[in-house]
Amino acid sequence: MSAPSAGAPARRRFPAANTLRFAGVAAVVVYCLAPFYWMIVSAFRRPQDQFDNAPLPSPWSMENFRAVFEPDVGFQRALANSLVVAGTTTVLTLVVGTFASYALARLAFRGKNLVLGLVITTSMFPGISLIVPLLKLFTDIGWINTYQAMVLPSLSFALPLAVWNLTTFFRQLPFELEQAAMVDGCTRGQAFRRVIIPLAAPGVFTTAIITFIAAWNEFIIALSMVNKKEMQTATVAISKFTGAYGFDQPFGTQMAAGVIVTVPLVIVVLIFQRRIIAGLTAGGVK
Repeated sequence: MSAPSAGAPARRRFPAANTLRFAGVAAVVVYCLAPFYWMIVSAFRRPQDQFDNAPLPSPWSMENFRAVFEPDVGFQRALANSLVVAGTTTVLTLVVGTFASYALARLAFRGKNLVLGLVITTSMFPGISLIVPLLKLFTDIGWINTYQAMVLPSLSFALPLAVWNLTTFFRQLPFELEQAAMVDGCTRGQAFRRVIIPLAAPGVFTTAIITFIAAWNEFIIALSMVNKKEMQTATVAISKFTGAYGFDQPFGTQMAAGVIVTVPLVIVVLIFQRRIIAGLTAGGVK
């Protein structure tokens, strides 16, 4: 009789553990999504209702979104600037990072581990500590208010993560694939282009998404290197909204602009979440 009584509490503990687990996950989800939910709700309120605390707008209004795209606001140009900076940073990061990662993962040379360690070390420097010397350098060479003044610093911060991620991915690809391709007549470059790159597509795609999101959301570099309105990125433009309805607080228009900037990224991540997870975990299991 003692065996069933000993097993009964164990069976009762499992539902309780599952309930606690689900409650914890729900709490994390609510904590992460609550600000985004409030941003959307605030964006659809009328300007005169922007400090209302109701859980849903009443009535729903598109006035804030129309105000964001008024010609004198210049938000369309800011979105285009963000797209240019983030897109250029992503492309350059993939090109440089792919070749560097391949060399670190597949080629044998002295000091390889030291180089990889130095690459990771550079990512530990806080970005704010580099702003002043970069600002002085770019002022001396006439790069202030240019795209390259925003792209190159973003590139320096994106490359270490890209190199580390892609190096891990390249290492788990079998070396026999390249050897078989070279036996069939390919050079090392052709084997890299025709065999390795297609197989590394999940890791490259994941790195591209992460790099683009980081460059798209970048703020401090764009704020420091640009002082002309027509060269501002979307994040800087949002921070400098002064209100589109006279002397009102720009809370509603800022929330609407935040939705416009954030929603495309959320949609991309939701669509490609399986590829992103696969790319991040591919190097962790043999």
